[in-house]
Amino acid sequence: MQQGLNLLQRFAGTFLRDVNLGVILMNTQFELIDISDMACRVLGLTKEDVINCQVEQIFANMPAEHQLVHRNILDGMVVRNHALSWTNNQERYELLVDSNVLRDEDHRVVGAYIIFKDVTNLRSLEEQVQRSDRLAMIGQIAAGTAHEIRNPLTSIKGFLQMMRKTMKDLGMDRETGYTEVMLTEINRINELVNEFLLLSKPKNVTYVEVDTSQVMKDILPIINNEAIMHGVIMHYESADKLPSVIADRELLKQVFLNICKNGIEAMGDGGHLTLTERVDDDERKVNFDIHDTGPGIPLFVIDKIFDPFFTTKAEGTGLGLSVCQRIIHDIGGHIRVSSKGFGTTFTVSIPFP
Repeated sequence: MQQGLNLLQRFAGTFLRDVNLGVILMNTQFELIDISDMACRVLGLTKEDVINCQVEQIFANMPAEHQLVHRNILDGMVVRNHALSWTNNQERYELLVDSNVLRDEDHRVVGAYIIFKDVTNLRSLEEQVQRSDRLAMIGQIAAGTAHEIRNPLTSIKGFLQMMRKTMKDLGMDRETGYTEVMLTEINRINELVNEFLLLSKPKNVTYVEVDTSQVMKDILPIINNEAIMHGVIMHYESADKLPSVIADRELLKQVFLNICKNGIEAMGDGGHLTLTERVDDDERKVNFDIHDTGPGIPLFVIDKIFDPFFTTKAEGTGLGLSVCQRIIHDIGGHIRVSSKGFGTTFTVSIPFP
């Protein structure tokens, strides 16, 4: 019997150390008595610092939506497959949480446990499929109607430009102002059609070996000029040597410029934009973190920002991030966003051979 108990204890220790699950154990005093390594990594905790501490103290600074552990778990509250979003620094996790009480042989409550699984990649894959379906449909419609829209617009624009010149020569300033407004709106329609076309498969995509660090360096002057116009200070943290990736150089520039421009505009006047390069050798991916010090993105919005036509800008089309997501997905990568309290970080991950 003692041998069986020792074996069980050894298994429990190995389980908490090696299992790919977040496990939290607590006693009836609501003290944390053990935690798995995976839970520490996801929650941003150090095991030695939290063992035997009050759970409420450990999560005291967390907002209500991040309260992973509640005291009423000791009252017998059972949770099964509860979906929860958790942000640890710049990394966002999607978790499925289970919890229940632990009882002794007399059916008395002696503690409780919480177990969670990181399903971030599964949820990301599901969202990617759904968005790809929507983008494909929009792209087909755009490709079929773009020329039919552009041809009459070109004629209208040409005649309006002639009318503007005539009115200006005749001193009809008010009417000239009307034509200026109409020409501006026609240009907006043209830009919208261009973004629609980007949702369909680009025809002249060239996938070659690309030095992503050089791509970023090529567009830094453009980003810096945009930042200066908004009173934003830009920081660039380059990596020593980034592996090459297989991608289209011009499309990568479009992705980086779009996300950086969004971050600069989100800050209004003033703030810091930080671009960081890093390599994840385990996942074999090159990562680019684009962090702004703006107001952040509310939780109820953050899951929608890659949806076609969703925008918080007064004059936005809601297609920019959708296009960026499709470009990166087409080369096997992904874009993730995290926003916690203050500031937002977009992480562009691109696989390398």
